[in-house]
Parts: sequence; C-alpha cells; structure tokens
Amino acid sequence: MRITLDQLNSELTVSELLKEMVPPAEFSSVSFSNYVPDSSFPSQSEALHKAGEFAKSLAKNQKTAKGIYFDGGFGVGKTHLLASVYHACPRAKLFGSFISFTSTIGYLGFQEAVTQFKKYELLCIDEFELDDPGDTMIMSRFLKELAEKGVNFAATSNTPPNALGQGRFAADNFKREIESVANIFEICRIDGEDYRHRGTDYRFQEISLKERDHLLSSEKAVLEISQEGLLGFLGSIHQSRYVKIAEQIDVLIVDGVKTIHDQFEGIRFVSFIDRAYEAGIALRFSGESLNNIFRDDHLTGAYQKKYKRCLSRLAAMSNR
Repeated sequence: MRITLDQLNSELTVSELLKEMVPPAEFSSVSFSNYVPDSSFPSQSEALHKAGEFAKSLAKNQKTAKGIYFDGGFGVGKTHLLASVYHACPRAKLFGSFISFTSTIGYLGFQEAVTQFKKYELLCIDEFELDDPGDTMIMSRFLKELAEKGVNFAATSNTPPNALGQGRFAADNFKREIESVANIFEICRIDGEDYRHRGTDYRFQEISLKERDHLLSSEKAVLEISQEGLLGFLGSIHQSRYVKIAEQIDVLIVDGVKTIHDQFEGIRFVSFIDRAYEAGIALRFSGESLNNIFRDDHLTGAYQKKYKRCLSRLAAMSNR
C-alpha cells in the first residue's frame, strides 16, 4: 500500500515525545537472561554481570546518582545490555539515543527539559556521541543537573571500525567530556565482533521491479520517495519528529540514491535512519549502491561514527 508524505503526521506533544522514549521494538523483550556472551571475549560476560548488579542497585532507595557506561565497537551487544537495564529497573525510566535526547532538549529548551526529565529515576542513553562539541557540552551540563537531583544513568557509545586495535575504546574521551559527573559512571569495556556484519563493505542490492510491485500491492505501508525528496522533507521538520514519522512506515523505498555531499543533509539522514532502524522499517533502494551514499572524507572525518553506524543499520534494514 503506497503512502505519501502528505499522509504522514509529524505533530508531537511533550507527553507523546516522552512516551516514545522506550527501547526499539527489537529490544522490547530482551533481558540479561537472553544475552549470550561470546566465549572468545570474556569482557562480555563481565559486562553482563556488572549490568545485572547495576540494575539490582536501582531497586534500592538511594539519594546519590549512579551510572554505568558500556564501551565497545559495533554490534557487541551494548544496546541489548542497556535495554536489559531499562527493563529490570522498577522505577520511572526513559530510553533513547543520544540524538533523541539532544533533539528533545533542543525542542523543549534546556530548563524545560530538565524539569521534564528530573521526574525519572533512570535515563538510558544509547550511542552517546562525542564527535559534536556543542551537543556533548549540552549533554554534560544536562547530566550534571539531573545527577544533582538523584537521576541515574546508563549509556553506551560506539567506536569506529578503523580505530579497532589502536586506542579502540572511547571511555577516556567519555570521562573527559562529562568530567563533572564522570565519577558516578562505572566503565564496562566490551570486546567482540559486530554480530550483524563482518567488515564494512556491505552487499547492497537494488530493488527489482517484481519486488517493488509486490510491496506496493501489499498491506504494508510503503513510502516510495526519491532521495532528494526525502532529504528535503527531513530538512523541513525538527529531528525530534522523525520518530513520529518512522512509526507510520513499514517499508521505505528510496529512489535515485547517490552520494550525499552536504554534511547537514548527511547528519539528518543518519538521524532518520536511526529512528527507522529502531522502528523496524525495511529499506529498499534504486540508484547507486548505498555503500557510496556518504563521501569518503565524511566516513573518515569528525562524524565517522555516525556514518559508519548508519551503513551498518542500512545493511540490516535492507535484509528485513
């Protein structure tokens, strides 16, 4: 069933915005018991134990804020552990990506965001990003104010694949950037390989006419749109609204794929794909290979973690 941009509702109230801050569908039923550590990497079992102990501590009455930080590469189970902490916490809690938190702060304004978020006992922040000084500074101040009010935190972050084996982990950077609250975080390093893919050269396949016809005649909500049209639309609404858009789509067909040269458009695309991935959207495309959607210098530049995470997620969405 074909849908159009005009049919999509992007309006979002504060209460709706906060209700959306839960683990993505694929992590809706994960737990510590179904996290399977790779025996080749003992740090995974250690992280599982520390995550469980942290979750237990949240059930106790405490006045001092606590935090746990899962540090490792792509696809080693950090989000699984983060969502497990969320599910195990008996108190008021929120779960969201770093981008969803920063966009919500921007949407509400800093002080109103503090007022809203201080009502919760636990904030789970997935994909904490250290590559944007402005956002990192805002989040550091945000965590400090909420920690003073007794809010607890659990967080993850990724390390770009080309950093493997050479100062791979980001913990030192994380602690430095959030210096005011770094002492409350227990650091859990997690080694391992990306369970979704091995390597970064993904095998993307263009959609066939037969599959396109099949999808458009199915009961699924299919948004068929050019890359240019999608980027223009994403630039016309606040990023906090991307989650509302994503939940109304089952399949996204992007036509005319080509390299995105503008950095701002690239970052907005990454943000939307994050929401689409979390919403369980399947992706199909035509045009150039999605391997080429980002410029080479962007893939090795300041925002490389965002772009490389996005490629990994585009590959996963292409196999749905």
